[in-house]
Amino acid sequence: MSKKLKEIVGAELASRVADGEIIGVGTGTTVEVALRAIQRRVQQEGLRVSVVPTSYQSSWVCESIGLTVLSPALCSELSWGFDGADEVDEKLRLIKGRGGAMLHEKIIAAKCKKFVVIVGEDKLVKTLGEKCPIPVEVMPEALSIARTGLEKLGATSILQRECVAVERTTPYYTQSGNLVLDVTFSQIPDSLEKDINAIPGVVENGLFFGYATEVLIGADGGVRSLVP
Repeated sequence: MSKKLKEIVGAELASRVADGEIIGVGTGTTVEVALRAIQRRVQQEGLRVSVVPTSYQSSWVCESIGLTVLSPALCSELSWGFDGADEVDEKLRLIKGRGGAMLHEKIIAAKCKKFVVIVGEDKLVKTLGEKCPIPVEVMPEALSIARTGLEKLGATSILQRECVAVERTTPYYTQSGNLVLDVTFSQIPDSLEKDINAIPGVVENGLFFGYATEVLIGADGGVRSLVP
């Protein structure tokens, strides 16, 4: 999305904030724009608003601009939340987790009464998985059994995510100390999210089915809303 569209989406999200709410917040440039718009309302109107971030990065942003940050462990339910996505289909099924934080993102999304997804028009797809793989978080000691389980589910490609250091390439690790496999399937049925998580050693995956209550889409013509 362009800077102007991000500001429009951010203003829309900020306009929905009510006094006393606890809001789940994701990670990304559009999320950051929305957080700054929310903080302006907090300062101007004296709103009492707390946020629960999904990552260290978003937590740092929230703290740096003066928003009250709460730990997910202290909140059993959130008023609502917002985050981006890597792909969205017409049924509002999502692929998330390109940043490797899908476990924490799913925990926050599950706690939200309403979960709003913000994307650019380029993230809308007819067939889920056509542009990006599904990230799967795996315990290091279960890497081989996870690969076997994913192959049995029909995976056509399984690549272990890596980090490129100055002198060498090293495995990518999540905040929880786990590995990530980027997995491609020719078809993604509704059962696949649970089927992947049933593999021993799999911690979580980037399929988010039934979480989004609304998708805000930023496009050249402005922002439009997509609901189930």
